[in-house]
Amino acid sequence: MINGVHGIASVIREHAATNERDRRLAAPVVEAMKGAGLFRMWTPKAFGGFEMDPVSAMQVVEAVAFLDSATGWNLQLSTGIVPFFAWFPDEGVEEVWGDSPDLILGGTLFPPGTAEVVEGGYRVSGRWPFVSGCHHASWFLGPAIIMDGAQPRRGEDGNPVQMIVVYRAEEAEILDTWHTIGMRGTGSHDVVARNVLVPARRSAVLAPLAKPANGFEGPLYRLTIWTAVAALAAPALGIARAAISKLIDLSRRKTPNYTQTSLCERPVVQTQAAEAEALVCAARAYLHESVRQAWESALQGQMIDREQKINIQLAASFAMEASAKAVRLVHTAAGTSSIRLEYSFEKHFRDVHVLTQHAFASANRYESVGKLLLGLETDWPFFVL
Repeated sequence: MINGVHGIASVIREHAATNERDRRLAAPVVEAMKGAGLFRMWTPKAFGGFEMDPVSAMQVVEAVAFLDSATGWNLQLSTGIVPFFAWFPDEGVEEVWGDSPDLILGGTLFPPGTAEVVEGGYRVSGRWPFVSGCHHASWFLGPAIIMDGAQPRRGEDGNPVQMIVVYRAEEAEILDTWHTIGMRGTGSHDVVARNVLVPARRSAVLAPLAKPANGFEGPLYRLTIWTAVAALAAPALGIARAAISKLIDLSRRKTPNYTQTSLCERPVVQTQAAEAEALVCAARAYLHESVRQAWESALQGQMIDREQKINIQLAASFAMEASAKAVRLVHTAAGTSSIRLEYSFEKHFRDVHVLTQHAFASANRYESVGKLLLGLETDWPFFVL
């Protein structure tokens, strides 16, 4: 699969600036990724996918993000939605993948919309932000609270019953809301659904996975949503790796003003480059090892356990933080070149710091994990999945 990335590298690089300008991926980039089969990485083999092991898939995402951050992010987002279909009824899964294995999926898990109970399913309404790649998606996934008339349906714990639904992209409206300092090319606009009829077969309540849908019985899906959590950090690693690579290239060509010593000969730059490299390598190693341990258990028929989820969460948050720190070191080492638009250092800086704000891999998750480590209840609900 990495060879497939190399085969389309020129297309990705060629359209990186266009992605940034238009605040969405260029169509040729999307088609190139489809042609290389990248969107099939975590699709079940039963539906024409590859069920690729999670570490190899993350390496693919990182390689794409090294070429262009937005392209790498949208790839991991669409790929990361696939495991959620393990919760859906078989008929709904078959409907979604009935036309093509090269599906592009979009969605978010917050905030919940509403799902009014009607014959055969639900009338779903809601507005969801941060739907990356929405202009190219075929289907959207979103959360919704089940409504019995004007009142939310409540579970045994007294809380409203929330589920996830999948609806066709053409049934929704895209609002032009993605105006940000970084990751502009992801096209992560708001998506609105208004009384969209969603049949029951395309709805599911998120709870501990008991019986996966047909096609989702393999070891990959025993990691449930945690492949998606881990993959969030792969684009950040790709961005940091690109920044370091460009610093190395610049250091051989640039001699700062008022000096006669090139960047590469300056001890402070040498130290900053080495520290940035160490941060990225350490973060990647921790991320991959946390996923690899869970993968080995899955291969033996075991579901992911809480300790493995904790390790993956910590590794993902650390990789985000370490990548941002590495880019900051590069930013400092590059001097005034880091603030000029003709270089890409400023874009790497903007992009990686946007990623650090993602809820599933932000520094806030340290607190969520810390509570579990200290024997307290956590505020992060996804550890039960």
